Amino acid sequence: MSVMPEIIVIAHNIRSTHNVGAIFRSSEGFGVSRIILSGYTPYPIIDNDTRLPHISRKLTEQIHKTALGAEQIVPFNYQEVPDIATLRASGYTIVGLEQDERSVMLPDYTPPEKIALLLGEEVKGITDDMRDLCDDLIEIPMVGKKESFNVSVATGIALYALTSSNS
Repeated sequence: MSVMPEIIVIAHNIRSTHNVGAIFRSSEGFGVSRIILSGYTPYPIIDNDTRLPHISRKLTEQIHKTALGAEQIVPFNYQEVPDIATLRASGYTIVGLEQDERSVMLPDYTPPEKIALLLGEEVKGITDDMRDLCDDLIEIPMVGKKESFNVSVATGIALYALTSSNS
């Protein structure tokens, strides 16, 4: 029996506070060690928050509606640009969740011991420059007529597959 991988989720340029909250909740359920919120992704109140107090309070309340307290359990931080170099130097494989010609279908992917799972924005996904920073790309097979899942749903599916394939 293999050890479950250590996973950090990077939520980059996610617009919806509801998606952010759902990502927190799924991350808590699957034992994610930390979430990095980056780009224009909304984030709960942090120490030394530079946002206007009414803005940070409003965003925190909106995230809480779907996170239901998971935002207080899962450690997180905000980075304007995710520090991929430091993650890689710490032994993380940068894995983008994205449809791409070089993507490996999720059921065929063997997760490494340490994963930084990169999520992209709701409509356009992971930008080309961020894709170029990924060591691996994984994709969820689609059998319906729609081309993709909602980012928070896709996160839950990916986390399930990444954590259950090694148990």
